[in-house]
Amino acid sequence: MRMGLGSKAVVTGIGAVTPLGGDAATTWEALLAGKSGVRPLSFPEGEGASDTVAGTMALDPAGLLKPVEAKRLDRSQQAALAAAAEAWADAGAPAADPERLAVAVGTGIGGVRSLLHEDDVLEASGARRVSPRTVPMLMPNASAAHISIRYDARAGSYTPVSACSSGAEALALGARLIRAGEADVVIAGGTEAAITPITVAGFAQTRALARSTGDPAEASRPFAADRTGFVLGEGAAVVILESAEHAAARGTRPYATLAGAGVSSDAHHITAPAPDGRGQVSAMRKALAQTELSPEEFGHVNAHATGTPVGDVAEARAIHEVFGPITATAPKAALGHLFGAAGAIEAVLAILSVRHDVVPPTRNLATAGVDAEVGLDVATQRRNLPQGAVLSNSFGFGGQNVSLAFTRE
Repeated sequence: MRMGLGSKAVVTGIGAVTPLGGDAATTWEALLAGKSGVRPLSFPEGEGASDTVAGTMALDPAGLLKPVEAKRLDRSQQAALAAAAEAWADAGAPAADPERLAVAVGTGIGGVRSLLHEDDVLEASGARRVSPRTVPMLMPNASAAHISIRYDARAGSYTPVSACSSGAEALALGARLIRAGEADVVIAGGTEAAITPITVAGFAQTRALARSTGDPAEASRPFAADRTGFVLGEGAAVVILESAEHAAARGTRPYATLAGAGVSSDAHHITAPAPDGRGQVSAMRKALAQTELSPEEFGHVNAHATGTPVGDVAEARAIHEVFGPITATAPKAALGHLFGAAGAIEAVLAILSVRHDVVPPTRNLATAGVDAEVGLDVATQRRNLPQGAVLSNSFGFGGQNVSLAFTRE
């Protein structure tokens, strides 16, 4: 079944492996319950700080796959395949024409754990001991490729690599493929498993990581007056996007519609956002323009909000410029910052917000409260969603901005 140009992209399946749970439902329930997926993290002696915390996955994704398959994959690829399997089953395994089925799975780094492991093997034992699977395990595009092979997706296999906005950009790309008439179904998402001594040390040297508070669950404090930085996380999330016509033809009720996707670049600095917030404002306004809804018709913004002193205020000002004093949430308080997977996982949370008419709470604001410079209504308790549309922001190093708008229809 070939659909025409301009088709709406609807979400018919979701899947996730996160620090809060091994599937999307468990992750959502834990978020609503105010739980945290941030835990103590230890590396071998001499590798990394002793007080490091991280949002490690709630379970080993290898356990969700066949052992023979798992051993051939990097941890990021394992998580992506597990999330894709959940999403595909949740969507009812849509019978799509392979030539009309595409994949878009973003990542910020790819198989860095495999690269580092095999480099250790090389140094310790020589070239002949290095695994012949090294290159396929470190390739950033391998997650998307493995998913395309598993589901016989021949309409294209795409891998956006745009730092923290990679997963959200994959969803934006998926919606664009459907609107352009190039695909009827797109398996879209993001994955990351890059918690290693070198990545932790590198972020620590930039002074971007949160300082230890004693309780790991309180380390990630987006929008809080006493926030000190972000907590690195890992995981994957995948959604099944379909044209509205394709979903209706098989009698499927969508979770939500991906009604708008705005992409912009700051063209300013490799790590810092533009001071005037122009790129973030542009991405949000582009997403809103595609929905043809007014800012007042949005119930809340799922903020990128990583917990850095400068970044949170910059985003809050950009949100305020577009929406005024709208309600905002910051899931990274519970999840940590999953880098290339963050946008996809938080898109799943935004989708579930629309589906269940719920604004999820933001942790770790009870002690110091919301920074007065933020100027947003940050939800610290679970609320009813006052309007039927939600915007989810993802902003990455390099000044790459993506905003996704989800609606009930």
